[in-house]
Amino acid sequence: MITLLHILSGSLAILAATLAVATPKGRPVHIAAGKVFLVAMLTTALTGAGLGFWRAETHLITGFAGVLAAYLVVTGWRAARGGNRTGADWAGMVMIGANTALLIMAGLYALGDVTGQFFGFPAEDYFFLAGLSGLAGAADGVWLLRRAPGPRARIARHLWRMCLAFFMAAGSLFTGPGAVFFPDPIQATGLLVLPELVILIALAAFLIRTLWFAAPVHRAAQRAE
Repeated sequence: MITLLHILSGSLAILAATLAVATPKGRPVHIAAGKVFLVAMLTTALTGAGLGFWRAETHLITGFAGVLAAYLVVTGWRAARGGNRTGADWAGMVMIGANTALLIMAGLYALGDVTGQFFGFPAEDYFFLAGLSGLAGAADGVWLLRRAPGPRARIARHLWRMCLAFFMAAGSLFTGPGAVFFPDPIQATGLLVLPELVILIALAAFLIRTLWFAAPVHRAAQRAE
């Protein structure tokens, strides 16, 4: 049942995120889709984390990915809501730092093992997730030490964290474990990587617009608040 909930909530998260990305930012449809994405992504992330650590022998990396995805959506949501910095933010940074350290350790163990794997996953998978987790932690350090962030910084933080969580969910479905649900001929074409590329391109476009064109950002920030 937990696995089924993980799959269904992950699929709903992808659909909601697609709608949120495709609609004007700050509008009612975008906000509603964002709320669905938040709940669905948290559900799939937390169930994935639980499954990963419970069945570490086969799903360990899913546990680390679930922690990262949950952290991204919570901090991304807080940024859109104003993101007043509290002690919980410092605790979160410590948590994501620990997640990064454990991923690096798992990757190093895989490198040293004769199979090149640790609990069934190669070192590069652990290092890739460690890079994403470390990026989030480093960005938190900058966020917490700087003066009160303006609307552009808050919306940019919201965008890249939500889109990165979206990227992780899409990767899990299209090029990760979920790829087994697609016919072999489709998998062989390499087309399943396209959704992830589209998400990264959309994220780059959103960040460029946010950081270099201030007026739309102010309006989006006002709607989000």
